[in-house]
Amino acid sequence: MREEYDFSKGERGKFYNPNAKMNLPVYLDEDVLDYFVAKAQAKGVELNTMVNDLLKKDIALIEGVK
Repeated sequence: MREEYDFSKGERGKFYNPNAKMNLPVYLDEDVLDYFVAKAQAKGVELNTMVNDLLKKDIALIEGVK
């Protein structure tokens, strides 16, 4: 790294987007991932679709208990 950087021509907030959404990675244990990959392939659906559906059902169950 340089000892000093010249930011005199920089623009504050040039790439700022208040509506930007970040998709954070979710790391599953290998055995859990293998299970869901196999189930998704058997059903002929995308892995992320199946996991999202399962999580939505879990959320509905949790909210229903409240």
